[in-house]
Amino acid sequence: MSATAPYAGPSPIRRPVAAAALLAALVSLVFGLLLAGAGPASAHAALTGSDPQDGAVVDTAPKEVTLSFSEAIAVGDDSIRVLDPSGKRADTEAEPRDLSEGSTVRYGVALHSGLPDGTYTVAWQAISADSHPISGAFTFSIGAPSETTVALSSQEAGGGPVGVVYDIARYAAYGGFVLLVGGSAFVLICWRGGASALPMQRLVVRGWLTLTAATLVMLLLRNPYTGSGKFADAFDLAGLQSVLDTKPGAALVSRLLLLGAAALFIAVLFGTYARREDEQERKDLTFGLAVGGGVVAAGIAATWAMSEHSSTGIQTSIAMPVDVAHLLAVAAWLGGLAALLVALYRTPDIGSASVRRFSAVAFGSVVVLAATGIYQSWRQVGSWSALTGTRYGQLLIIKVALIAVLLAVAWFSRRWTGRLTDASVASAGAEGTSAGAEEEDAADGPEDTSPTAPDEASDDVAPERAAQLARQRAVLTATKKKRIRDADPERSGLRRSVLAEAAVAVVLLAVTTMLTSTEPGRTEEEAAGGTTAATDPASAGPVNLSMPFDTGGQNGKGTVRIDIDPGRTGSNDLHVWIDGSDGEPMDVPELKLALTLESKDIGPLPVVPDRLAEGHWTASGVQIPMAGDWKIDVTVRTSDIDQVTIDKNAKIG
Repeated sequence: MSATAPYAGPSPIRRPVAAAALLAALVSLVFGLLLAGAGPASAHAALTGSDPQDGAVVDTAPKEVTLSFSEAIAVGDDSIRVLDPSGKRADTEAEPRDLSEGSTVRYGVALHSGLPDGTYTVAWQAISADSHPISGAFTFSIGAPSETTVALSSQEAGGGPVGVVYDIARYAAYGGFVLLVGGSAFVLICWRGGASALPMQRLVVRGWLTLTAATLVMLLLRNPYTGSGKFADAFDLAGLQSVLDTKPGAALVSRLLLLGAAALFIAVLFGTYARREDEQERKDLTFGLAVGGGVVAAGIAATWAMSEHSSTGIQTSIAMPVDVAHLLAVAAWLGGLAALLVALYRTPDIGSASVRRFSAVAFGSVVVLAATGIYQSWRQVGSWSALTGTRYGQLLIIKVALIAVLLAVAWFSRRWTGRLTDASVASAGAEGTSAGAEEEDAADGPEDTSPTAPDEASDDVAPERAAQLARQRAVLTATKKKRIRDADPERSGLRRSVLAEAAVAVVLLAVTTMLTSTEPGRTEEEAAGGTTAATDPASAGPVNLSMPFDTGGQNGKGTVRIDIDPGRTGSNDLHVWIDGSDGEPMDVPELKLALTLESKDIGPLPVVPDRLAEGHWTASGVQIPMAGDWKIDVTVRTSDIDQVTIDKNAKIG
């Protein structure tokens, strides 16, 4: 609904300009403060380093493998696995040891002694402090790289069918919270008569049922969601107990307890409160319900704040209350919008004063959303590059754009609000009552005069006939009232405008929910800039290089041509051709190559090709541990004393 102050008379020029200026100022302020500097504000944990490093080649087998993270994580028995080239466990399969010191978060696993040379794969999975599962893998080599048969699952942590159902429950939980809190606030603050309206009761109760069911589903699926990914583990009592010992599990249980209190609130709101006729008693009960309901709503909102993004990183003591206020403002605005839409379409009794009161509530909600949203954006993004170059930042841009569209549509709703009068509402109610009486007479008349009508006094047919007449009267009365309401142009215009707002609000709520499960832009940039886990092999074409050389001796000039196929991480075939200054194949006494990834301190990885034919050397199974800009050094010796080393960079992977 409208995010402006209550209607105080039309001003066709100044008010649109003022609304546009306010919108532009809010958007500029949001994006401007994104650039403010601050310390790290990690949310999803990221792997910041390891020992051995990703892609490293070590001379002797290490005693253990350690992993460092950007924030606290929760680990289990199989959170870190080290696999040898054949896929067998190279670690002792014990629970990872916590080696954290101060602000450094580090875990390690011991390795078996006497490990043979080759390439080893480290696969890890953990739960971030903001409740989201994270995983990754990387490799290191002992002695020299080798082929490996390890095939890790391509499914990300928290993915698969279990992840899909869990995410659906997350969306449903936010939607249920918005309807429960926003609908209740609309009845208490804007339209107290709505407590007696059946459509309003259904809206709030359905919000409670949706939130409760979604919370139960999330609690049961939490164990497989962060672990095996199998639905059968949802009923594993040991797994459920381990979930209850975690912060997300405690938050979900707390939410269920608070929903029990919310059920009592709903019973009083639509029971005792709806039947109160004494004005003073009703005011006293309104105050009690507002205080009690506000505490319960804030408590439910806090179950998200205590387990997600705001619970970790910098300034958590500020971020968590800000997150609670943000959620409550979203619920008051979007949930109230849904309640207003139901009232306009399903009831004839809501008046212009109630609509204008919601206009004031919506305006206050937008102010709170702007203030809290600016802080959250600064905390989770922090730079233009993170805003435009990360998924979190791009979703944030979409969210701001949707809010701008919602405010623009709300401005039109506010204009219809100003035109809305109570005359049509009263007329609808009165004419509806009169129509009901007329339709009752019309319905009874033909039955009394019909020669084939059954005897009304007959015991066996009278109850059935009475029920049929009651249904007919109810349908005809409702149809008449709806026709009268639809004939009111102001009410119809407001309904269409609010419906458009609600459509945008649904998309906005979906984007907001996506943001809560997306790695914040600041953390993603930090992870990308550090020594993190290796990515999956990327598809790329063969690498072709041509490098002239001159050893300085007789017949010491020529050209080295190199092909690396398929030119990606993993195993590659390498071919080297040497052409003399005359363009003919040229044999040399010695040819050596080395590959170095300087950005990650990997290498030099030596490659000694075998002579295949005159001027042609080859090497099979050349391991490229990770994608990057590799420097290829080529050493050519043309005589006992004439030798030169040349190099060239190539993008591999």
